Amino acid sequence: MTDHIRVTIDGGIAEVRLDRATKKNAITADMYAAMRDALLGCAVEDAVRVVLFTAAGDSFTAGNDLADFMAPREGEQAVTGFLRALATAPKPLIAAVRGNAVGVGTTMLLHCDLVVAAPSAKLQVPFVNLGLVPEAASSLLLPRLIGHQRASAMVLLGEALDADAALAAGVVNRVVADADLEATARDLAARIAAKAPTAVRLAKALLKGDPAEVLARMDAEGVHFAAQLKSAECREAITAFFEKRPPVFG
Repeated sequence: MTDHIRVTIDGGIAEVRLDRATKKNAITADMYAAMRDALLGCAVEDAVRVVLFTAAGDSFTAGNDLADFMAPREGEQAVTGFLRALATAPKPLIAAVRGNAVGVGTTMLLHCDLVVAAPSAKLQVPFVNLGLVPEAASSLLLPRLIGHQRASAMVLLGEALDADAALAAGVVNRVVADADLEATARDLAARIAAKAPTAVRLAKALLKGDPAEVLARMDAEGVHFAAQLKSAECREAITAFFEKRPPVFG
């Protein structure tokens, strides 16, 4: 489906790698579909014990590829499918993050069980800046994890969390040198993959709790997101982004 998502399975670890470094791993509809299919496949593949997200280049992801995202397409189902697969993944999810993690690059981390970051990591959710609203149930999970005030600063002001702030806030488990990032994440994945698989899945399910609330929030966000995507606010914000100027609202 796309050459920009590479999936390898070794030693019980399925590595899902964003491989579009020349575009800062900006995510297209085809990439969402490939990641959705990878997660759904891993869920039923006995050889997979853990899923590890990595990325090529100096950024985890710049978020949605805006040109692709705004083009007429049937890609909404791929996005929704990926987010729901994240929220309901039965096996542990680990992410190795360096550089920018914008939009879904941050919100997907809220569904991961362990996150390792390099010092260069920068987490940002600039949805309002683009005339949009949060997605991936981040309006529920982000305040729950880091508190209402810090979540408001990220969502309403577009403020970023650097690696140390993300560690202090509990979004990241550990910060390691860039050269050690993927090896550290793979070591954590291998340690989990070596454990009793049924016990691991049950423990994760108990830690996560009933996903119904998360899925319901995704649905509620999706209604507003779809409406805003068609709005004059969003058109102006994204036009201004491409024209490299401040947007003018009203």
